Amino acid sequence: MEYRLGTMEYRFLTLIWENEPINSTQLMKMCAEKFSWKKSTSFTMIKKLQEKGYIENKNSIVTSLVSQEAVMTAESKIVVTETFKGSLPKFVASFLGGSTISEEEAEEIKKLIDSIKE
Repeated sequence: MEYRLGTMEYRFLTLIWENEPINSTQLMKMCAEKFSWKKSTSFTMIKKLQEKGYIENKNSIVTSLVSQEAVMTAESKIVVTETFKGSLPKFVASFLGGSTISEEEAEEIKKLIDSIKE
């Protein structure tokens, strides 16, 4: 499944991931506090994400149907493909932007790469 979320859709879904299962009324209150949304905006977002297959709203209890990891993985692949023409090295170079990483971070990245090499 290809996941494409706008910024607010992702932030809304993050609220669900962090609090699920969550009562829809409680979710609307959280959205009012965090995003200054009206009830109608929260209802619209629930409906929209439900139609996309990201969440379920059953008996006023909202739960996710996709994991945060799956969405982040898909979104990352889209960024690499669309922005860096599929080049992971170009993405990493741009991400680091001249910054340095610690020896521990470098070792962790090396281990990750070794574990997924063909």
